[in-house]
Amino acid sequence: MIFIGVAIYPKPMNTLNDIKKPIEHELKCFQQVFKDSVKSNVPLLDVILRYLLKEKGKQIRPVTVLYSALLFENLNDSTYRAATLIELLHTATLVHDDVVDDSSHRRGRFSINALWKNKMAVLAGDYLLSRGMLVALKAKDYPILEIVSEAVKEMSEGELLQLEKARKLDIDEQVYYEIIRKKTASLLASCFAAGAASANTNDENVMKMWQIGELAGMAFQIKDDLFDFQKNNLTGKPSGLDIKEKKMTLPLIFTLNKASFLEKRKIINIVKNHNTDEVKVAWLMDRVNESGGLAYAEEKMHDFKAKSLALLKTFPENQARTALEKLVLYTIERNK
Repeated sequence: MIFIGVAIYPKPMNTLNDIKKPIEHELKCFQQVFKDSVKSNVPLLDVILRYLLKEKGKQIRPVTVLYSALLFENLNDSTYRAATLIELLHTATLVHDDVVDDSSHRRGRFSINALWKNKMAVLAGDYLLSRGMLVALKAKDYPILEIVSEAVKEMSEGELLQLEKARKLDIDEQVYYEIIRKKTASLLASCFAAGAASANTNDENVMKMWQIGELAGMAFQIKDDLFDFQKNNLTGKPSGLDIKEKKMTLPLIFTLNKASFLEKRKIINIVKNHNTDEVKVAWLMDRVNESGGLAYAEEKMHDFKAKSLALLKTFPENQARTALEKLVLYTIERNK
C-alpha cells in the first residue's frame, strides 16, 4: 500500500489526534485485525477481554508501527499483524504489572486483578501474549517475531534489574539508563523496527529504526519521571508516587550525586523508610528541585529526543517521516 492521497494540513500536527488523522482508515483496519485476534471460546475469558479492550487507549504503538511502514511506502497485511502483536504484548504487560504492583485501577477503571483476582489476570495476560505470537507465527512473520521477542527479553531483564537495584537503592545514572532502555524504550523501539520490517526494507534500516525508537523511548521515560514532580490539579502538590514506590528516577539520582554524605543518608532513609510521610516526602521533592535535578533530567530528555530526530532525518523526507517526527516530539510534550 502506497502512502498517497493524504491531505497536507496548514498547521503542524502537534496533538495525537492530528497525527492519527491521516491514517484513520489504516487504524480502522488495524483495529479489526486486533479485535479478531483476541476472540476466545471460553466465555469467562471472552468477558474479561472485552472489558479489558473496551478502552482503546492512546494507540501510540500501533500508530508508530503504521507510520514506520509508510516511511518505506509499503504498508501491508504484515504491518497490521505487527501492530496487533505489539499492542497485545503491551496490553499483557499492563495486566501483569497491575498484579505485580497490586494496583486496583488502570486508566480510571478497575483493573483485571481487582475484579477477577490475580490468577485470572495473569492467565489473561498470558493469553494475550500467546495470541499475538500466534498471529505472527501463522503468517510466518519471522522477522517481526524476532524483533518483538527481543523486546520481551529486554523488558523482562529491565524489570529484574530494577528490582535487584531497588533493594539497596544503589542505582547510578548509567544503571538507570540501562534499566529504562530495557524496561521502557525497547517496546517503542520494537514499534519502529517492526513497522520497518513489515515493509520489507533492509536490515540496516530496521536496526536504525530500532535505535530511533529506543532513543525516543528513553526521552519518554524521563518525561514520566518529571511528571512525578509536577503539581496535581486536585491537591496542588506533586504526587511523589515514585518516591513512595521506592523508585530511583533521574532527578533523584542527580540530587543524590550532588548531596553531601549526611544528606545522602537522609535522602535514602526517607525513600526506604519514610516514603509515606507526606512532610518528609515533600521536603525531598523540594530538595530535588532546588538541587537542579529537574532541570538536569529535562536536559537529558531533550538530548535523547534530539538524537532520535537526527537519526530519523537521515531517511528521505515524506509525510510518514514528518508524522514520526511529531510522534517523537509528542513523547516529551504530552501532559500525561
